[in-house]
Amino acid sequence: MSTAPPPAVPVPAEPAAASRGPSGLRRRRRREYQLFLAFIAPNFVFLLLFAYWPVVYSAYLSLTRWDMVSPVKRFVGLDNYADLLTDPDFLGVLWTTLLFVVGVVAGSLIIGIATSLLLNQRLRARNAVRTAVFAPYVVTGAAVGTLWLFIFDPNYGLLKPLMGAVGLNAPAMMTDSHWALIGLIVVYLWKNTGFVAVIYLAGLQGLPRELYEAAELDGAGPWTRFRRLTLPLLSPVTFFVLVTMVIQTFQAFDIIAVMTGGGPANATSILSWFIYQQGFQTFDAGRAAGGAIIMFAVLLTITGLQARFLERRVHYR
Repeated sequence: MSTAPPPAVPVPAEPAAASRGPSGLRRRRRREYQLFLAFIAPNFVFLLLFAYWPVVYSAYLSLTRWDMVSPVKRFVGLDNYADLLTDPDFLGVLWTTLLFVVGVVAGSLIIGIATSLLLNQRLRARNAVRTAVFAPYVVTGAAVGTLWLFIFDPNYGLLKPLMGAVGLNAPAMMTDSHWALIGLIVVYLWKNTGFVAVIYLAGLQGLPRELYEAAELDGAGPWTRFRRLTLPLLSPVTFFVLVTMVIQTFQAFDIIAVMTGGGPANATSILSWFIYQQGFQTFDAGRAAGGAIIMFAVLLTITGLQARFLERRVHYR
């Protein structure tokens, strides 16, 4: 009985010699580059239109004198920068901005990491507490400002009975120039601490437990473990939070608009509010753009210094 021969297995054809040569390799690379450009082109166009072009146009406006109504923009060179940097009011705005940024960023880091250490413990209803801590960060600035205006009201606010219980009178937080900036920092700390705490909490949950067990066996106490292990291991998180919080705090606007409007007596007028005031209240586009470029330069300098000096202390696992 004869056995049928097995079916022939098709042999794949060898690639053409042209595709194996230098010209075929160049064509293949060209097609890959074209595909890459097709994928990034939409994002790149939007980035140019909505990120880079506003910066370039603001730099141009900062060299002009324009009231945002006249069709003619008068070129004045660096006069806007000279006026700003010799204006005592603008220098006061820079000082207020520095105090505000330092207070909010430093306070958010300290309170945030302390809160994250607490939320990392085995607590009853821990998830509910975490949600409550993070909730203020997602609430709109207008709602936060309205809420704290009621809390700070010296006649009917919640602060009055709390301070009255210890024999103190509630200060007029939002109408007293000595208290307004402090009150504003407190509000931003309340809003931002949840974000910082959640970021630190994610970092804490990723730390290796065996290092803490070994340190505990060696007799290291809680403070030593925190200082020698937790802080160095969380340095990448601290670097990220520090950069993002500095940028975010410089751009603070909505709560200031609701609660103080830059007052009283410009006590809460920071750089972002000054830019808005110059552009949309006094209609001086040149000074507003000059202030925006100065803020851009300050943020670029701070971010560069953070990347140069602080990143050296970051310990990536």
